[in-house]
Amino acid sequence: MIHPQAIVEAGAQIGQNVTIGPWTYISKNVVIGDDCVIGPNVVINGPTRIGKGNRIFQFASIGEDCQDLKYAGEPTELVIGENNVFRESCTVHRGTIQDQGITQIGSNNLFMAYTHVAHDCVVGNHCILANNASIAGHVHVGDYAILGGMSGVHQFCHIGAHSFVAATSLVLKDIPPYVMASGNGAKPFGLNSEGLKRRGFSAESVRAIKQAYRKVYRQGLTVEQALEEIAESIAASDEISLFTQFIASSKRGIIR
Repeated sequence: MIHPQAIVEAGAQIGQNVTIGPWTYISKNVVIGDDCVIGPNVVINGPTRIGKGNRIFQFASIGEDCQDLKYAGEPTELVIGENNVFRESCTVHRGTIQDQGITQIGSNNLFMAYTHVAHDCVVGNHCILANNASIAGHVHVGDYAILGGMSGVHQFCHIGAHSFVAATSLVLKDIPPYVMASGNGAKPFGLNSEGLKRRGFSAESVRAIKQAYRKVYRQGLTVEQALEEIAESIAASDEISLFTQFIASSKRGIIR
């Protein structure tokens, strides 16, 4: 149902069973999938593609021009997956040609009130950004990561899968998968062990991840030495590979 006081420009593609509230504006180059619920006073600009089952609350601004001063109106894009929730006053911007020209959000994420996703970010699946959390341009956030309220992530940082960033933290370097971080700038504070258990990681996998964490953070080794020792002493697995490959490929360096 499209409320009669909503503005949906000609050319916008609206799927089946979509609800659009009053005083909402949707531009012509927007695609909205089936079963989405768009609240009142929402602005969706484009090019933006939104998958099925998303819910967008009042005063959210989705797919707007980015705040990068280099942006000169080039045709960039925002792509959103399925079953995400964008709470009140959430802002998500499109990409820039200085990157891939696209901001991309996966599925089953929760963006709480006043969160901000800047240009060219890539957010995975099942992530949570708590109230007022903000990620700057070109940030990548892995699956199941949680960013606490009022936390901020510097541009180009990568946040690993299953990691946890405490409230009010400032992230200036990459956070490896599974790691809990806190502070200004953020420092490591152990593993997100409880989160791993909740997501079905076996006790054996958690033990191996803890061993790898100690190599990197507790034994006074350089990153290179730690990765060598992990390869030599810990059995290979997908969980360990996620951890080591993230660290090995980090361009900004990891928090230590």
